[in-house]
Amino acid sequence: MPAGTAVTPDERTEHAMPFEVGTKDCTSLSDSELAEMADLSTAHGLPFDVGFLSKQAEEWVLITTVREGERLRGYSFCTLERIGGTPAMLVGVATVDRVARAEHVLRLLLGDQYRRALLAFPDEDVLVGARLATPQAYRAFDGLTDVVPRPDHKATGEERAWGRRLAKRFGADNRIDDRSFVLTGDGDPCGALDFDGPKLAAPEEPVAALFGALDLQRGDRLVTFGWAMAEDLAEGTLIPRAARTGA
Repeated sequence: MPAGTAVTPDERTEHAMPFEVGTKDCTSLSDSELAEMADLSTAHGLPFDVGFLSKQAEEWVLITTVREGERLRGYSFCTLERIGGTPAMLVGVATVDRVARAEHVLRLLLGDQYRRALLAFPDEDVLVGARLATPQAYRAFDGLTDVVPRPDHKATGEERAWGRRLAKRFGADNRIDDRSFVLTGDGDPCGALDFDGPKLAAPEEPVAALFGALDLQRGDRLVTFGWAMAEDLAEGTLIPRAARTGA
């Protein structure tokens, strides 16, 4: 079993197989692992082929995976860094398999990354940012504080500035509407935190409306961010028990 992998026999899928969660440096990814990730993404209609993911492995620092036995059920490229001195956890590209326990897979992916954020930034609030393509992926920000954009909220000047900073960090400077947080695509494949599952309830209309202007064929994304508060990270409220047991 790879180092940094957590296995919890009591956290099982509908097929009674344990989930395994692991995070490592992107530099250690093999060609076969990249091909497996590409297969998972393209099976769900995403333009994340091997060539695209190889570039992501160069742009991001950490890769987290969740496996069910031999099957890859989800992966997430991320980095822990400071933006203007502010601790940040940025998700560059992520895909979760469309299985019955997809939401649990998502929580395990994020949970292992939150655990590392706690180690990297003890006693600090951490900004969590990602690009989203669909309303279901907005669930990734459940539990975070002051998520932007959000229904019935007019972004402050500082929040709009954060949207611009994140767009620049995602390589799309000057392509964001800092009021709607819509990032206009340029026709090329664009990274996103992709999430959906067969047992998920339909997103609430106000949340779905945030995504109404996206042109997915063009590669539009919704830049979304929120805050993982220091006390929540320390108390583990954002981290599933399965992710807390990893090395």
